[in-house]
Amino acid sequence: MQIEPGKTRIGWIGTGVMGSSMCGHLLRAGFQATIFNRSSEKTRALVEAGANLASSPRQVAEESDVVFSIVGFPHDVREVVLGNDGALAGATAGKVLVDMTTSQPSLAEEIYQQAKLKGVHAIDAPVSGGDIGAREARLSIMIGGDREIVDALAPCWNAMGKTIVYQGEAGAGQHTKMVNQVLIATNMIGVCEALLYGYRAGLDLNTVLQSVSSGAAGSWSLSNLAPRCIRGDFAPGFFVEHFIKDMGIALQESERMGLALPGLALAKQLYLSLAAHGHSKSGTQALLLALANMSNVSWKAGTE
Repeated sequence: MQIEPGKTRIGWIGTGVMGSSMCGHLLRAGFQATIFNRSSEKTRALVEAGANLASSPRQVAEESDVVFSIVGFPHDVREVVLGNDGALAGATAGKVLVDMTTSQPSLAEEIYQQAKLKGVHAIDAPVSGGDIGAREARLSIMIGGDREIVDALAPCWNAMGKTIVYQGEAGAGQHTKMVNQVLIATNMIGVCEALLYGYRAGLDLNTVLQSVSSGAAGSWSLSNLAPRCIRGDFAPGFFVEHFIKDMGIALQESERMGLALPGLALAKQLYLSLAAHGHSKSGTQALLLALANMSNVSWKAGTE
C-alpha cells in the first residue's frame, strides 16, 4: 500500500475540537478529503478549505481510501464505524479505517476482526496533546494494528503528530492511551492542589510557575493548563465528560486485569463532582473549581 498526497483519498469523521485541526493538516499536506460530522456547522471551515461534505460515515468510506474517525464515546465509535450507515458498511477490500478516538481496547479489537472479514484494514490510533497539540501538529499518536499498514500511513501520521509510536497488535494503541490517561488523572489533582496552595499562601502564581515548571515537578499539564487556570480560562481543550469516560474505561480494564488503582478512582470521583456542578463541557483544568469549592476558595476573586 502506498499513501501519497494528491493520490490517496482521505476521509474524516468527527470535526470537533481535535478533529478539525487534524483534518486541516492533512488538507494542507495535499490530501483530498471527504468529511462528515453530525453537526454540519462544525465542518464549514474544512469545506471552505477544500474538503467535500458527505451525508454519512458510509458515504465517507465509499469516497475514500483511508478513513479517519475521532468522535466522543465508544458508542459513537460503534455507530460511525460498525453501524448500518457506518464506515465499514461503505468500505471495500483494501481500504483502511483508522479510529483515533480514545475508546475501549476491546472495541478496537472487534472493529479489527469485523473489518478483516471484508478485507479491510483497521487501525486504532488514539492521540494525546489536546487542542494545542492538534493545532500545532505536535500530537503523540499511539498505534495498534498491522505494522505494514501503520508504516504505510506515515505521511498522514507525520502531518498530524510529532511522536508516532507503534505499540503492537489491534487494541495496543488504546491500552497505551489508558496508561496516558492514568498518568494525567492524578497529575491534574496535583497541579490544581498546588495552585490552590500557592494562592492561599499569597504567592504570585505566574512567578511560582517560573520556578517549578522546569524542575522535578514539571509536566505538560503544569506548563499548558496551569496558566489557563490562573487566567480563569476553563474552556475545553479536552472535555471533562470525555475524561470521565476515559477514566471509566481504564478502571474497567484495571478491574478485568485484577489491578487496584485508587488514585485513578479518586480522580474520577472528583471529576464526577465537577460535572455534577455543571462543568461537563469545561476543560479538564476546571478540576481546580471543584477543589477550590471544597476549601471555600473563590478562584474568580483570586485571579482578578
